[in-house]
Amino acid sequence: MNTFLFLTAFLTFVEFNCENLFDFRHDSLKNDIEFTPEGDRKWTERKYWNKLNNISKAIISCGMDGKDWHLPDLVALCEVENDSIMRDLTKRSLLRNANYEYLVTNSPDERGIDVALIYDPMHFQPIRHYPLRIKPMEGMRPTRDILYVAGRIITDDTLHIFVVHAPSRYGGEKPTRPHRMLIAKTLCGAIDSIRLASSDPNIIIAGDFNDYADSKALMQLQLHGMKNASHDAKGSNGAKATYKYKGEWNSIDHIMVSQRLYGMKVFGRINDQTFMLEPDEKYGGLQPYRTYRAWRYRNGYSDHLPLMVRFALKQPDR
Repeated sequence: MNTFLFLTAFLTFVEFNCENLFDFRHDSLKNDIEFTPEGDRKWTERKYWNKLNNISKAIISCGMDGKDWHLPDLVALCEVENDSIMRDLTKRSLLRNANYEYLVTNSPDERGIDVALIYDPMHFQPIRHYPLRIKPMEGMRPTRDILYVAGRIITDDTLHIFVVHAPSRYGGEKPTRPHRMLIAKTLCGAIDSIRLASSDPNIIIAGDFNDYADSKALMQLQLHGMKNASHDAKGSNGAKATYKYKGEWNSIDHIMVSQRLYGMKVFGRINDQTFMLEPDEKYGGLQPYRTYRAWRYRNGYSDHLPLMVRFALKQPDR
């Protein structure tokens, strides 16, 4: 009879909405003039590289854990414009020595906004990936594709990842609620397909859902067997959620996982390093340090904070 000792390896997953990570070139097929040198934001090459390096700093700082430090294994990103940005971020920014690879969508979103996944190929090896295109319902604008990626992790198990940026609440929460429900139903259908092939799959759904944890869309996913691994996430420097609106902290970013992965969760927390925060002069306390405050350039990071979940994976020592 073979006897194995089991070693524990850790997998760190981060979700981060980068807030308008545009390049400075106009795409004639997209409504991105605002983020060009001639646009209202006066978005120049210098500002672009400042933004890339600030996003890099935010991701790198997710590796701080007491006396230990290591980069996240997987990072789901929202609000990135295109493939060239992801190439600059992973190969030419402060992340260039991290050896990250990436996958990104090419969505029909009118502004050109996409989602992406960056990963450490030593800890995650993609097997297949494709976008889930969302067919808009009546009255709904074209929205971001969902990025689906399946890959092998260090235990040789398959991990299924969905990166989501759901339709916004622009126009009112109630009128736009069906748009986010459509995303949830699409995800539920994809989960069912995975479960047909595997009875107990490892699934992560992460991104900006533009909904709170008690929303109908999130509850639909929970009724479908997904657990909110970030429900209790807090920062260590005052952040009570990933996003602050009119003085109130609330998370619209979530990391949801299947039951098996939820049992491996070590912690969920918000990365609120002090350099990513600034005083909230109107409502008090602190708030995320944004790239712009209204139309004034601030050279900040994002209006969201990075969300982290760490899992303990057991692997046999052969």
